[in-house]
Amino acid sequence: MNAVCKLFDIRYPIIQAGMVWCSGWELASAVSNAGGLGLIGAGSMYPDTLREHIRKCKAATAKPFGVNVPLLYPDVEEHMATIVDEGVKIVFTSAGNPATWTSFLKEKGITVVHVIANKKFAERAQDSGVDALVAEGFEAGGHNGREETTTMCLVPMIRDIAKVPLIAAGGIGSGRAMLAAMALGADGVQVGSAFAAASESSAHENFKKAIIGAAEGDTKLSLKKLVPVRLLKNDFYRQVEQLELNGAGREELANLLGNGRAKKGMFEGDLESGELEIGQVAAMVDSVKPAAEILQDIWQEFFAEKERISTLELARKA
Repeated sequence: MNAVCKLFDIRYPIIQAGMVWCSGWELASAVSNAGGLGLIGAGSMYPDTLREHIRKCKAATAKPFGVNVPLLYPDVEEHMATIVDEGVKIVFTSAGNPATWTSFLKEKGITVVHVIANKKFAERAQDSGVDALVAEGFEAGGHNGREETTTMCLVPMIRDIAKVPLIAAGGIGSGRAMLAAMALGADGVQVGSAFAAASESSAHENFKKAIIGAAEGDTKLSLKKLVPVRLLKNDFYRQVEQLELNGAGREELANLLGNGRAKKGMFEGDLESGELEIGQVAAMVDSVKPAAEILQDIWQEFFAEKERISTLELARKA
């Protein structure tokens, strides 16, 4: 049995990323009901809001689901308490030191997965006792690695040192990309941008339209002096770019970012002054679809591409 499917007790080794302002209970439950693993993105939620989403998700699906918690979140202690209180069984952590919370969660019987973008943090996460790793390459949306290591390079590097199931992320929104990730050594994949545009995503319709309208080169890794994040280019991005070209420091960039910038863009639909976090694969997303259809499209294309490649082997033997 596939290692990721076994770990999470799911049908398909496809995980929906826990994206801020996009991954509420509706999206998470839809993906879980379709046979993948849905994640609630806690990074944009107050503790009471997270509790509400967990309860609604439990009511909407009997299948496994999880919560993604960025460890830099200011009220992370309250989130962890809520997760334990509500009986969540799977937690993905990111953007912080995995040693801080992994042992606490595992003592509560929770399966813990940590998102990494380099070998150093992969080793640190394994040392802390995580049950699986997500290797997220440079193509990904949202928070990203400063090293700018692509998924094609990162996954095999982490596979060589991974002692736990490995999930590939970054630039994966199709069955072809999933097959490539598995060939590189992944046991499963995490998909973000494609699900951000799903019918059940809590993203604003303006943001969904911007995703499906994105072309090659419309995103860029930005804010590397703060926390690197891949953004869709707009007026806010261009302000950041100009500050960075002028040598601005962390404080000046933080002042521009302010509070609520991501909410303004992704949740409220301000496409010019809002922060629009999305991956390079947005250029391949061409319509808004139900999450179940997105998952099945990926799965069916995975097998179709696997069959195509098998014909190459048959031709070699002929």
